Amino acid sequence: MNPLKASAALLGALALVAVTGPGATAEPQLPGGWKESGTSSVNSLTGSQGLASRADGGLTYRGLGSVPLDLRIKGWSHIGDPDIADGHTFDAYQGGDDAKSKMFAVTTPEGKRYLYEHPLDAGEKLNNSFAAVSPDAQWLVSGEWGDQNRLQVFPAPLLNSSTPPTGGALAQAGQITLDKPVRDIQGCDFVADTRLVCSSNDASKELFPEDRPVLQVDLERALDGKPVTGHVTSLFAAPQRSLCSGTFETEGIDYDSARRTLRVEVVPPAPCLVMTSVYAYKPTTG
Repeated sequence: MNPLKASAALLGALALVAVTGPGATAEPQLPGGWKESGTSSVNSLTGSQGLASRADGGLTYRGLGSVPLDLRIKGWSHIGDPDIADGHTFDAYQGGDDAKSKMFAVTTPEGKRYLYEHPLDAGEKLNNSFAAVSPDAQWLVSGEWGDQNRLQVFPAPLLNSSTPPTGGALAQAGQITLDKPVRDIQGCDFVADTRLVCSSNDASKELFPEDRPVLQVDLERALDGKPVTGHVTSLFAAPQRSLCSGTFETEGIDYDSARRTLRVEVVPPAPCLVMTSVYAYKPTTG
């Protein structure tokens, strides 16, 4: 979510009684080889920014209320879409308008947390929308807000031996250059060594025909720390179903490889925004 549009409205609306929309019905096969398989909801205060699947099949959520007090005091006011790799939880943090760096926090299976701070490079936006760890657990992909022709790549903090073992500075590796621009990417996750799926909050239909599309990025090769290109295609539009009318917002995305389940979060308009919808999909092939 764009930090400039922080959710005072959300925090105020949490005092209201949630109004939930009708449950999702099964959809026919969607473009891109996915079929909607169900829907659920989560409290927006603790779950609207993203989600990640654990090895046991459970889900870890993040929302505006998920930022620990000690990190909020340090100026890390926004948390993005998380990921989990080898039992380690990766969180993406960003600060205010004057931020000169972004930060990734890694929490070990034992509960120890290490902070890795990346000073902004020339031309880099302060946004830190998500964390997506490659299947080999060696590389961390993230992204900025607005119109972008790239995704950022870092050595995976803690898991890549090139990073400090107890936190510290984090430099970029070779980025993913996209063959087509994307806009307002809220989250990405790997579905294979050379494929990511990403949620976009772009409603303009200027770049893709869908309103708030779920995108696929196919890499020319698996990440290795060197520059790589990615081919972008649109899979399907994120659902916009609610009893409330107004503007929806696409948020986090997750792929549970063990259960072959893709999940996409959508925040409905006020006052229904107190609960975030989570749509689940299954692949139709393979």
